[in-house]
Amino acid sequence: MKPNIRDIAQMAGVSPTTVSRVMNNRGYISDATRKKVNHAMKKLNYYPNDLARALFHQQTGFIGLIFPTTENPFFGELIFHIENICASLGYKVLLCNSLGRTDKEIAYLDMLQRNQVDGIIVGAHNRFIPQYTKIDLPVVAIDRYLSDKIPVVSSDNLQGGRMATQWLIDQGCRKIIHINGPGNLETPANRRRVGYEQVMRDHRYAPLTYETAESLIYKNTLETVRKMFREHPDVEGVFASDDLVAASVLSEASHLGKQGIKVVGYDGTQAVHICLPQLTTIQQPIHDIADQAVKIIIAKINGTKVKAKKEYILPVQLVRGEK
Repeated sequence: MKPNIRDIAQMAGVSPTTVSRVMNNRGYISDATRKKVNHAMKKLNYYPNDLARALFHQQTGFIGLIFPTTENPFFGELIFHIENICASLGYKVLLCNSLGRTDKEIAYLDMLQRNQVDGIIVGAHNRFIPQYTKIDLPVVAIDRYLSDKIPVVSSDNLQGGRMATQWLIDQGCRKIIHINGPGNLETPANRRRVGYEQVMRDHRYAPLTYETAESLIYKNTLETVRKMFREHPDVEGVFASDDLVAASVLSEASHLGKQGIKVVGYDGTQAVHICLPQLTTIQQPIHDIADQAVKIIIAKINGTKVKAKKEYILPVQLVRGEK
């Protein structure tokens, strides 16, 4: 049978109230008594109920994370940094993969609130979910517009789009095509396309964008890339909205025997750099994005007064691929 507080009290020779005070660090407890209680807990292999203790202090110490998938290297690396930073501050995370589905996102929002997490960091795709306008919890979004009340942390997508396109032009490309995700998502990432179009028009070149139906599904991305090559076999440069799309372009170009096509991706994760060191990409400050999101959510949890901002935009850099 699982040991309880009375078992601990009996072994330590103290009252159950004293055991409770030791576990919740309330009131004065002598070092000798504390050692006896901790020794009894260890001997009986007893682990306190962290959730019950946290609720007593009106905080659970948990932060919920809702992201489309951990399979994508960008989300995987971002979540790694978020969890690591949260752990250093004494917080644990509950990770939810929504797979881009509205029903799963709503279900996870309800679950996290039922479990009384202290706050939620969201990188999921769905904007028009009524729970986000009604939620009575601190929420921070990463690269997503969820509601007018929720601050957003993102990289400088506009500048990234401009830098990628200018680099392709500097490499001698004239016919440059952009591939991105669905335009109806209304995310800050759509500014990559705006930056691309601005630079193309500045140089009097015609912009052309292909949209993938669902960017998280590899089959859809590959179909879009193949369609682009069929319809525009003379393409010279491609600015892909993320590194996985860029990888698909490089793979298909190799399959078709097309030499000399210049490709720029977006994200700059460590995993992709290891697998595709030749890829030039716009590197997001992934650690800094995670750090900023956690700082905002912790400040909101603690009720710290900070200057209200709707959007936090962090700088990017172009990383040239290895030759």
